Amino acid sequence: MNRNAQYFACNTYSYTLSHTAEACLAHLADLGFSEFELMMYPGHLWPPDADAVQRTALRRAIESRNLRVVTLNMPNIDMNIAGASLEMRRYTLHLLQQIVELAGELQAEGVVIGPGKSNPLFPAPRERLERFFFSALDYLLPTAEKAGTQLWVENMPFAFIPDADGLMQALDLYGSDDIGIVYDVANGHFIKEDPADAIRRCRKRLKLVHLSDTGQQVYRHDRVGAGDVPFQKVPPTLLEVGHSRRPMLEIISENPDEAILSSTEKLSAMGYGRA
Repeated sequence: MNRNAQYFACNTYSYTLSHTAEACLAHLADLGFSEFELMMYPGHLWPPDADAVQRTALRRAIESRNLRVVTLNMPNIDMNIAGASLEMRRYTLHLLQQIVELAGELQAEGVVIGPGKSNPLFPAPRERLERFFFSALDYLLPTAEKAGTQLWVENMPFAFIPDADGLMQALDLYGSDDIGIVYDVANGHFIKEDPADAIRRCRKRLKLVHLSDTGQQVYRHDRVGAGDVPFQKVPPTLLEVGHSRRPMLEIISENPDEAILSSTEKLSAMGYGRA
């Protein structure tokens, strides 16, 4: 058990191809983690495939070890709420509805979603993409309220709204106070966004912070130290804005145990978890 794991929550991305969600939680709990973000992925945890027996077993596994699922996270490559075709948008919303309902069953506080992607070579007008995004929120918000969870929108460099200021403007225009923001520090750094300024900008909607490392030429979610994210800026800014939730490690590696645990050591040395 790692002594620094207690200061962080852990995303299961790196284990989606090797573990079921239940086995993954048991493994990460043995490493010292108690809070998690479960990735939605076939073979790991996929709502259409998870029958009542599997869901009950997962809930019991969570409860038996006093664990907590903070969020469920959608697979952004396969889904697009701002897709050009109505069929893609309907498909995405149908899956997201099932993810939101599963979040309620697992008592997860939020479901991480993206605002949608545009064609990078020939993007649709911003107004059209925003209309699709807002229509998705119209559809999903009642489901989230009924399930007892929330929608948390993440900044993503491949989304049609990649930055914190743009997300805040869009969500304020939409007008619901029930929608939160997940600020991903690596995603922001990749588009040359200052993490301190971005966290301050989204402070009133900030629900969760994702941590991993990247450079600004090749997009990554690496172990801490493999890129040049200015991690030292984050703890004092979170303290300034009054955000005290454990940050979520979203590190993608073929050797995830070592990459994740070495990252907890480096981040703890920078002041994470010590405030």
